[in-house]
Amino acid sequence: MAKQRLKELIISVLSQQFNVKGTVGNLNNHIGVPLTILSFNDTTEIGIVEMGANHLKEIATLSNIALPDYGLITNYGKAHLEGFGSEENIRIGKSELFEHLRKHNKTAIVGHWDHEQLKRSNGIERFVTSTDSKLIKAEPYISIEFEGLISETKLIGEYNYHNMLLAAAVGQVFNMSTTNIIQGLAQYTPNNNRSQIIQKGHLKIILDAYNANPSSMTVALENLSKQDEDYKIAILGDMFELGKYSETEHQKIADLTQELRLSKTYLIGEAFSQVNTAQAALFKDFDNFKEQIEINTNNKSVLLIKGSRGMALERILEIIK
Repeated sequence: MAKQRLKELIISVLSQQFNVKGTVGNLNNHIGVPLTILSFNDTTEIGIVEMGANHLKEIATLSNIALPDYGLITNYGKAHLEGFGSEENIRIGKSELFEHLRKHNKTAIVGHWDHEQLKRSNGIERFVTSTDSKLIKAEPYISIEFEGLISETKLIGEYNYHNMLLAAAVGQVFNMSTTNIIQGLAQYTPNNNRSQIIQKGHLKIILDAYNANPSSMTVALENLSKQDEDYKIAILGDMFELGKYSETEHQKIADLTQELRLSKTYLIGEAFSQVNTAQAALFKDFDNFKEQIEINTNNKSVLLIKGSRGMALERILEIIK
């Protein structure tokens, strides 16, 4: 989940210099946001509040509770399409944070590459990410140059590069040194089934089973296709909360796996089991997959495991021989 990874990156950066507290887990709704704020105390110098939404007006409500001095939007990805109703409504709903910042004369932090966010935050006091940066490599882990210094990280995938720049920008807003920012990025280690690298024998596993939506699934598959290993396997689980878009979006992912010419693809879940594909193996549920498939670690290969939280695909680790 991009926003949680970004939240943890920001905390890792700011913790190099400040006493920081932030949202624990996914406590990012109308109950979790107040609980997060109540966890702050007199020693908390900076509080990081994650706000989640699956319908319009929710971010506006949470903003009125949190009253942020600074705000950033991870992206306008296709998460919670069922609740929002359309991709445009996702952009409108997430941009309610910008409207709150505009109304209260607060500051937005925006990626220089995100033209949609730059447009929607126009007129707000804002800090735009540094262009004095570049991605050096992304395999096996990301290495970046930022403001003249190099950071070797424990993050995978080019798609995390922008998360790193946003976290670095937060550090810059609070006048942190480039050295401390770089150190904070380098010290962050993914956990809780989010972009974890696990080695079992000759098999490299990319475990990203915390959550999934069409946007995150796409970049994860593109990253898999760029791995050094010749044999590339994807085990994907259903993406939830897509509503009327579910059939179309699951078919797009199935088509993408074929376009990327992955060595083997397994699609698990009610929605994925109904796609039209000549390349992937389809399974209605995890038990059906478990009964028929055995993954071994004898051959040098890379395996991506990704699906919505309800699919609990981390269970696949238990059946890998």
